[in-house]
Amino acid sequence: MAQNSAYLVPFALFSFGIVAIMLLTIRTEETLGVPDFMYGVVVDAGSSHTAMYIYKWPADKQNGTGLVTQHRECHVKGGGISSYMGQSGAAGRSLEACLDKAVMDIPKARHHLTPIYLGATAGMRLLTLTHPNASAQILKEVGQKIQSYPFNYNGAAILSGQAEGAYGWVTVNYLLENLIKYGFVGRWLGPDRPTVGALDLGGASTQITFLTEQRLEDERDVMELRLYGRDYTLYTHSFLCYGRDQALKMLLAQIIKSQSYGQSGAVSHPCYPTGYEVTLEMSPVFDSPCTSSSRPVPQRPLLDVLVKGTGHYAQCLGNVSQLFSFSPCPFSRCSFSQTFQPNVTGNFMAFSAFYYTHAFLERTTGISVSNPSELEEAAKAICGKTFDELERLAPDQKSRLQQYCATASFIRVMLLRGYGFDRTSFHHISFQKKAGDTSVGWALGYMLSLSSLLPAEVAPVMRSLTHRAWAGLLSLFILLLIVTLAFTLVKAVAVVKKRRGGESYI
Repeated sequence: MAQNSAYLVPFALFSFGIVAIMLLTIRTEETLGVPDFMYGVVVDAGSSHTAMYIYKWPADKQNGTGLVTQHRECHVKGGGISSYMGQSGAAGRSLEACLDKAVMDIPKARHHLTPIYLGATAGMRLLTLTHPNASAQILKEVGQKIQSYPFNYNGAAILSGQAEGAYGWVTVNYLLENLIKYGFVGRWLGPDRPTVGALDLGGASTQITFLTEQRLEDERDVMELRLYGRDYTLYTHSFLCYGRDQALKMLLAQIIKSQSYGQSGAVSHPCYPTGYEVTLEMSPVFDSPCTSSSRPVPQRPLLDVLVKGTGHYAQCLGNVSQLFSFSPCPFSRCSFSQTFQPNVTGNFMAFSAFYYTHAFLERTTGISVSNPSELEEAAKAICGKTFDELERLAPDQKSRLQQYCATASFIRVMLLRGYGFDRTSFHHISFQKKAGDTSVGWALGYMLSLSSLLPAEVAPVMRSLTHRAWAGLLSLFILLLIVTLAFTLVKAVAVVKKRRGGESYI
């Protein structure tokens, strides 16, 4: 008995010690009330739709910027908030379903500590140009709606195009762990590797942002950021009116104008597929600041017009090219519209409408669009298909099928002739919708930057496991201790019986 018990005493003491330490740790954590996460909400009020993103990060922060990950996302039904002009309260009501979801997705104890921001982009920038009072009223209404929820409202603002581009760049590089990464030894590290440029094609504007060592000749295109203890100087430019939806509207206005504003009752559209026809009211075509210059002078009533697709790639490309102005250039190099741009270098991620168009081209043509010649080949193939053929290939895209020839041609001109991508550099563009489980866009970058302004709850005692994990380990140790003691008792009884049996036999 003494021999079997000798090795069990140290084990028992060790087990009791582990249990005591764990109980003390849990008790200490409960006393301190150490939180797991902080939460933040960003409402992305885009020109064509609104999305809500919920982010979370540890309460203790790394080098002044929270370690933010996406927790949930929700897409608002209907158009962008700018589309509710003149509809009292409608913009605010459109957010209710997603805000209700946020109440469920964020722990109740965190509601009053959760900051929520609304950022509006190019759709509201355009509305502000034409109807500033209506724009202000919409922002007021959505603000009032958000304030009726139990979160910490931090305002509704219209982002500048420059900020939109820069925050998109932050999102891309954060998701790729180019700004910070979790090391093998359990520490957050600043990786020494190049960043990736960001190409964003929205509904009403497009942005290009990248880090460069070339001299930036126009200070309006410079943005400086500090993230995770490092400084970044970016080239970033936003082209208002050169988002997909507004570009298509400019193209349509140009074609209608070139054909005498449809006085014959019909207009031929070389970018629409053969077999597609639509009757349009012309006034909305010219109601945007992007198309107002094409409005007929002197003013006269604009009648409805029948637009017929002819599906002619060369003519489509020619009309799209006229949307861009490539000269004169007051700098050493320009992209278009007299805008300075250094030469593109390194890798880029293209998202939003860049991604959707690229994915559609590859899906419907079977062409891997990885260089300029393949982009042109795919665009020609799409432009050459009838509407019925396109509908058979992509029935889920019926409402947008007529747009893809023009959009593909627009992207071709912008990337190749505008931004200056060639056969070598085009290969370094990655077309993405998500990185992991996180949507690519400006919202995450916005939250990363804003989180540095939030109060951090620095815990006096740090822990590496959650309460649930600690409880699991505690249960495991207790179980092992019980099994060990039971086994020891059984063995001891067996030894005693054996010895008693031997003594009786003698």
